[in-house]
Amino acid sequence: MKGNFLDNLGRVYGLYTGGFVVFIILMAILEQMGVSAATIGILFVAFTIAIYALIGWLSRTMEVDAYYVAGREVPAVYNGMATAADWMSGASFVALAGGIYFGGYGYLGFIVGWTGGYVLVNSLMAPYLRKFGCYTVPDFIGTRYGGNLARFCAVVVLVVASFTYVTAQINATGTIAARALQIPFEYGVWFGLFGILICSMLGGMRAVTWTQVAQYIVLIIAYLVPVIWMSNTQGFGIIPHFGYGEAAARIAELEGILGVGTAPTEKFAGMKALTVLHNAPGEGMSAWLMVSLAVAMMTGTASLPHILMRYFTTPSVRQARKSVAFSLLFIFLLYFTAPALATLTKLQLLDPDLATSVIGRSIEEVKNLAWIQNWTSVGMLNVSDSNADGILQINEFFMRSGIVVLATPEIAGLPYVISGLVAAGGMAAAMSTADGLLLAIANALSHDLYYKIIDPKADTKTRLIVARVLLIVIGAAGAFVASLKLTGILGAVAWAFCFANSGLFFPLVLGIWWKRANAAGAIAGMVCGFAAGTLYLIYVQNGGDKILGLDGLRFGIIGMPVSLIAMVVVSLMTPEPDAETQAMVDEVRYPGGKAILDSTH
Repeated sequence: MKGNFLDNLGRVYGLYTGGFVVFIILMAILEQMGVSAATIGILFVAFTIAIYALIGWLSRTMEVDAYYVAGREVPAVYNGMATAADWMSGASFVALAGGIYFGGYGYLGFIVGWTGGYVLVNSLMAPYLRKFGCYTVPDFIGTRYGGNLARFCAVVVLVVASFTYVTAQINATGTIAARALQIPFEYGVWFGLFGILICSMLGGMRAVTWTQVAQYIVLIIAYLVPVIWMSNTQGFGIIPHFGYGEAAARIAELEGILGVGTAPTEKFAGMKALTVLHNAPGEGMSAWLMVSLAVAMMTGTASLPHILMRYFTTPSVRQARKSVAFSLLFIFLLYFTAPALATLTKLQLLDPDLATSVIGRSIEEVKNLAWIQNWTSVGMLNVSDSNADGILQINEFFMRSGIVVLATPEIAGLPYVISGLVAAGGMAAAMSTADGLLLAIANALSHDLYYKIIDPKADTKTRLIVARVLLIVIGAAGAFVASLKLTGILGAVAWAFCFANSGLFFPLVLGIWWKRANAAGAIAGMVCGFAAGTLYLIYVQNGGDKILGLDGLRFGIIGMPVSLIAMVVVSLMTPEPDAETQAMVDEVRYPGGKAILDSTH
């Protein structure tokens, strides 16, 4: 192909997509020829990871600009795809539909918050941070407010939020690897970490960007295919997004018959029985909990450093704004599909008119199903005849919420090649987000802590070596924590969002929109907000009474007001920023012109 790589992006990714479709067809042929399901699963995961590793190797660099911000040359549409992959983590791909499956209507707060957050990103953050021209979020905080203490506080919040988030992604890769490769979860997390590191270590943001575009293509194909297949098989058409209302109504009917809402919540470690009505909106406190969850997720979206970093890679402010719109479009495709997937999968299990149903069948028959045996063998599912009647009741079927999407093709009786495709898509989602998160942590520590504070005279080679060593160390720590199974995937992600919004939301927003905000105020906002949110989380996790019903998923609703009040009060009580800083804030809001910071900083 003539021209450079950027000139041929359409052809390159067109060929890649075509090649991936051919690979899927080849796997389907091998299945028909009698190749085992285990082999097909291994081939799917190994092939896709090998492609990502190749992209990572080809994108290796020793240039600071390329390593930190991909040379600021990523076109808006491809940055939108990369951001969508960065964003649609293991929580989105693996756990979101499972949350809706078990938690019903209230879990739509995640979808509302995670998509609505991009409105805040577009209107309050992305274009202005791109105009600033920084490498990292702490870089903006440190330069906007001045002084190393503000920068250090931002690094601390970033590391805690991003590390919490990355453990959830490595948890997701462990879940997928455990099933696809037939290995224990504790080994699966280390396999996932290996794949994550080979994508990001050598090329930094440049490698992560082009890998994430490839990963988005895999994950969106993998998410849509089984839902469309199920919908068509169940008679709801090939576009399930508008036709699954009848399925929801049928589930409501079956829930009344089966006694949903009366079963115990937990039995086996980390597993749940179906206890929450699927489509009950709820009133009063239920409505408040959904709204508060949506607000926490929206502001968390606009505070997460690994997402804001993506908009530092575009060629201009205009491209940054356009790429937010593309991000939302590509994210919408998955989030609009998740409720349909949860609904159709639940119907597959509950409806006695479908051959795939399990509730109401004999315990012995259910235990002999291949997919039940497969998921039970890796500790993700359990069937218990607690009342000894020999029939599987609704409160005797337990599984981890994280397997709903991964198990859907097997539950629906689809060819195993679709299960392999879904496993590859889930791995792509978790790996792409983990890449971005590890890079955010390593870049903040290497650029903002090591280079800006500890050793300002460090040369390029030393800075990049430090960044790569940190990637490995942080990744290994994340894999170790994930292997302990301290919390579910969605729970860890919600904590990460609340850590981020408690400490960073108002210092970022007011840093752009309020010239009077100063270093003392920003430090107070970060420290007080982050501390208040964290202490409240510890309090409720140890059995303390919830304020206004706010649990550990929503502790940012406590941290953010504290952050805002502390920042405003302290800023007004201390001297205003100098004229140069205030002029810089004015300049940030103009969409045209050069970036404020020099690219060589």
